[in-house]
Amino acid sequence: MRGLPGSGKSHWVEQFIQSQPLSVALQTKQYGYFSTDSLFVVEGLYQFDISKLSEYHQINLSLFIEALSRGEPIVICDNTNVCHWEYIAYKTAAVALGYKVKIVITGEPKSASHQQLCAKRNKHNVPLKHIQRMGKAFDLG
Repeated sequence: MRGLPGSGKSHWVEQFIQSQPLSVALQTKQYGYFSTDSLFVVEGLYQFDISKLSEYHQINLSLFIEALSRGEPIVICDNTNVCHWEYIAYKTAAVALGYKVKIVITGEPKSASHQQLCAKRNKHNVPLKHIQRMGKAFDLG
């Protein structure tokens, strides 16, 4: 998954998982769905700590690769993945382990109106100025 905060990545994933047969949906939800954001949830509350971001991205990647190596039927990474280098390790690992890779971009990251919508609805209170910077840097290639 790729997209700005508030672009609908998690919603897209939820809809996709719900569209799967029940056994696959349950398996994917429990063992195949990875997001660095989930590592910032402590006792049900999102507590972002910039000092842990790099570490948590590494942990998320490791968990993702473990799921691939177990042969989970569907494995999803739900991060912003603004630049190619942010998701290449996920893609490379999946291809190396025989998975078909689908990159999904939610919304139009370069669009000013989309950026404003994302600023209003993102659940982590990322301010518009930061979302605009992310949109400007977003690698569509």
